[in-house]
Amino acid sequence: MNTPDLGLPMTVPAEGLPARVRIHEVGARDGLQNEKAVVPAAVKAEFVRRLAGTGLTTIEATSFVHPKWVPQLADAEELFPAVADLPVDLPVLVPNERGLDRALALGARRVAVFASATESFAKANLNRTVDEALAMFAPVVARAKAADVHVRGYLSMCFGDPWEGAVPVPQVVRVCRALLDMGCDELSLGDTIGVATPGHVGALLTALTEAGVPVDTLGVHFHDTYGQALSNTLTALRHGVTTVDASAGGLGGCPYAKSATGNLATEDLVWMLRGLGIDTGVDLGRLVATSVWMAAHLGRPSPSRTVRALAGSGADSDQEQ
Repeated sequence: MNTPDLGLPMTVPAEGLPARVRIHEVGARDGLQNEKAVVPAAVKAEFVRRLAGTGLTTIEATSFVHPKWVPQLADAEELFPAVADLPVDLPVLVPNERGLDRALALGARRVAVFASATESFAKANLNRTVDEALAMFAPVVARAKAADVHVRGYLSMCFGDPWEGAVPVPQVVRVCRALLDMGCDELSLGDTIGVATPGHVGALLTALTEAGVPVDTLGVHFHDTYGQALSNTLTALRHGVTTVDASAGGLGGCPYAKSATGNLATEDLVWMLRGLGIDTGVDLGRLVATSVWMAAHLGRPSPSRTVRALAGSGADSDQEQ
């Protein structure tokens, strides 16, 4: 029995929320880059294809970083052509101009750069200061825009840093403005170690609005380390955000921040949004089945509570779709 067929969760809309949310699915990139075992490119490609079959419209495919830094994504040149025919947006990460060259050569039309709001994480992740990293990204963004390619700017450590502790809101706003001013079309606010709480999320979004950052350029990327990802997401929606990053099955963390645990599970997000009457275009049963399928390849159950609840009630019946 598939629980949603019983009309659950019951749809009870709340005031002040958007009618639709775009889910930026990161499981195939942010999720799988943290796996210890090597996931074959063919399995990754099938994962992306199954995710596309759920109704997700934005699926982050891979990262064109140096294989030494993220060996799990060393097969980007093999993977991207295997999924490029899908009728969905397939963003890829590019750390520098060399990464951009590799992505453009394969026909990528959406790329992302990844900055940090803190000096400690910029040093750990990019071996640069915050401003040195921004200087590195400027020509990448300029060249991408000249090629009519959409650019997303990831900003890590927006709410807390494992070395520096609390991150002042103005510090985050400064880097957000710098990314927008250099030409980024969209920003993703990352709670890399999962320490954000709703009041903090609201304060940052209010400060960004006051700094002239349009809310429709913002997405949120929450980790569930302290169980706050859904409450933080709901706060962001109430502030007008309509793009939410999530990872199928709750896969992923951060290889450079050891205290980071899994991303917000896409299934948990869809369950909440369904109950609020917010459209995502995602078939929850197919999504659960996809995460069950991937969990089998990884050799462990999904950490997503919704996957665990629905997989036991028959939601995985089409997992061999």
